[in-house]
Amino acid sequence: MGRKSIHSGVSAVGSDRIQFDFEFDGVRYRPTLKRIPSEANLKRACKQLLEIKQRIAVGAFVFPEEFPDYRFIKNVEPPQKRRTCDQVFDEFLLGCDSRVAKKDLAFVTAEGYRKLLAQIWRPEIGPRIFDEIRYSELAKIANAYQWSKKTYNNAISVVRCAFDYGYRDHPEKHNPASGLNCLRMTKKDRPAVAPFTIQEAESLIARLHADWGEAIGNFDEFRFFTGLRPSEQIALLVTDYNAPRAVLSVTKARVLRRDKDRTKTQEDRHIELCPRALEVLRRHLALRDEYVAAGKIRHEHLFFLEDGRPISDPEITRRRWSESIKALNIQRRGPYHARHSSVTWQLMLGKNLLWVAKQHGHSVEVMLRMYAAWLDGATDADIHAIKQAMEKRPTARAAYLDSRIEFSALNAVKNHVKQIVICPPKSPEPASRLAIGKAGTTLSSGNDLEKKWRRGWDSNPRAGITRPSDFESAPL
Repeated sequence: MGRKSIHSGVSAVGSDRIQFDFEFDGVRYRPTLKRIPSEANLKRACKQLLEIKQRIAVGAFVFPEEFPDYRFIKNVEPPQKRRTCDQVFDEFLLGCDSRVAKKDLAFVTAEGYRKLLAQIWRPEIGPRIFDEIRYSELAKIANAYQWSKKTYNNAISVVRCAFDYGYRDHPEKHNPASGLNCLRMTKKDRPAVAPFTIQEAESLIARLHADWGEAIGNFDEFRFFTGLRPSEQIALLVTDYNAPRAVLSVTKARVLRRDKDRTKTQEDRHIELCPRALEVLRRHLALRDEYVAAGKIRHEHLFFLEDGRPISDPEITRRRWSESIKALNIQRRGPYHARHSSVTWQLMLGKNLLWVAKQHGHSVEVMLRMYAAWLDGATDADIHAIKQAMEKRPTARAAYLDSRIEFSALNAVKNHVKQIVICPPKSPEPASRLAIGKAGTTLSSGNDLEKKWRRGWDSNPRAGITRPSDFESAPL
């Protein structure tokens, strides 16, 4: 018998051989090398064994090269290529790109996956062997960040999807990411709706027209009276407007400067335009004809910038909106609040709940949960003002036109020219809190509103809603 060695994994066999003991691809091997088992040789063998284990860990160990004289070399399975997390992430993203090409996945979703993996998970576990990652490591990385619930859920979702993809090759192994749970979004986690009053909206519309001209003014005025999502409005073509029926077809959206052939809810809808929206659209089409005649427009997009270019991203008009609203003594809110205002106004007028939900592209449940609280305080004066604004009445438009002239004159006296620097967006389709001002209501600051994401607000089935029967419904 050979004498025992104090060196772990290395021992003497006889007087002229040293034995190594290690595990490779789930199998234990004990090959030997012809070497006198002196103390110095045993120390060198320990160092060699450590290097062998390191190469095994990274998938670089080749058994025949290390032990060419091993007598059972024919029984040694060829080494399995062990993938790193980076390799699995790359394969997962290629699969996402393939789904985008087949229109099975939204481009913005794939880009969101790519950014989250690059910013959070690759720096932490990218070079590591994929099947050596443990649940506790993933949880520690996720918990190290001070995230909102929504951001935390997004980060957890992408790593779970990537690990599910990687472990399909190893169904016999446990997927550590399956233990990661998303946080529950409660009612308190969702910002309250605060729509514009009709008076605030008219002041802002007048200011936008005066500050930026008819092209941008029409764009923002139109969204107040149609409730279009920004991504839907910038994707509209001239052919989407059916003049004889006074209907606008909403079948597509533009996100991250790319067009997609479906809306956020993946359902096409036809918007019945109110008289005010029709007036804005006719005025805008006349302006567009002037641009076409002057050679400034060579595209089919319905809305455009002041120089004739199509609006490539909602963030471009947001900057103009922010500049104008700062000049007014009203609650600062982002452009998406024009949509919230449109829904609230329709409900205040007593329109059919199902019709309002269908017009704006969401469910009755979502609509009641988000906007119902604003109906109880509607006065007769509020309703009358909204009706006047939505109808094409000279009396209702006179004050608006006078205010536009006043703002324009003020800008001319100050000789103030506004300039906007257009920058590419930093994140997919940013948005803001739901907001509309009612007299005597205290609201959060505008800075807080700008930090919120619209995405996911209408996705909580647990939030309480008010029954449709609680509201008076009137025929269309």
